[in-house]
Amino acid sequence: MAKLYFRYGAMNCGKTTILQQVAYNYEERGMKVALVKPAIDTKGNDKVVSRLGVERTVDVVLNPNDKVFKKIPFDGLSAIIVDEAQFLTPEQVDDFYILTKEFSIPVLCYGLRCDFRMNAFPGSDRLLQIADTIEEIKTICECGKKATQNMRFVNNIPTFEGDQVLIDGSQDEITYKAVCGECYILNRKKKINFGRNLK
Repeated sequence: MAKLYFRYGAMNCGKTTILQQVAYNYEERGMKVALVKPAIDTKGNDKVVSRLGVERTVDVVLNPNDKVFKKIPFDGLSAIIVDEAQFLTPEQVDDFYILTKEFSIPVLCYGLRCDFRMNAFPGSDRLLQIADTIEEIKTICECGKKATQNMRFVNNIPTFEGDQVLIDGSQDEITYKAVCGECYILNRKKKINFGRNLK
């Protein structure tokens, strides 16, 4: 029986690089894959782009209202690989789950578990609920501990407010960094205290 996989990790853990290696491994063995990404991820337009500079054009760009069964070309597929899966809708995650069972095609989803406020993305939340296999891709904080959270910076200053989705690179002053829980809390406390000092 095919499975729905959710492979998550903090920013810069190499999700997109690993995803492209997985796609290459399938194709090297003569198997056909469909590479998918949600339209909300405007970085790279119709490509997935790793921070190492490796990029690849996707086969399907999913808009929030798109039905998976109408957009994915199933014929001859050995696997479906989804980048930035946190941006899927819960309904699309359900469709991918059904697809694995009815068509016996594995679906490998790569994405973030939570946002810069430590809140779950709707797609990630659903994946954590129903994925057959959940795996963490690890990276480290600049302090040397395992990074588990994503911190947003505006003009190099940590911020803990704002819209959930703001793609890095969409505005020059917006960047993200993977940090451990201790560094996240420390920076949040500093931000709160700084705000109090201004009053």
